[in-house]
Amino acid sequence: AGIVGAGGNTGAVCFGLGFRQLEYKAAFMIMGSCIMASSALSLVIFIKGHAGLICGKDEVEPPKEQTLAVPTPDTEKADEVNAEE
Repeated sequence: AGIVGAGGNTGAVCFGLGFRQLEYKAAFMIMGSCIMASSALSLVIFIKGHAGLICGKDEVEPPKEQTLAVPTPDTEKADEVNAEE
C-alpha cells in the first residue's frame, strides 16, 4: 500500500488496473520495475547548492543579516499630503 501510495492517485489507479488486468506475478514485476527505474533516476537529480546522491558537496551560504529598519519620514511629502486637506 505504501509503495502504490507513493505514486499518488495516478500510481494507485495504474497499479490497481494492473492487478485487475494482469496476473499477480506480471503486475508485481511491472510495479517493481517502475520502482527500481524511478530509484535509479534519483541518482541524476541535482539541486543547485546541494550535493547529489553520488557526487558534489553542499554550498553553505552564510546567513544574511536581516534586521528591520525604521523608515525615515519624508517631511516634504507629508507636508504635501497635509496641505491638500
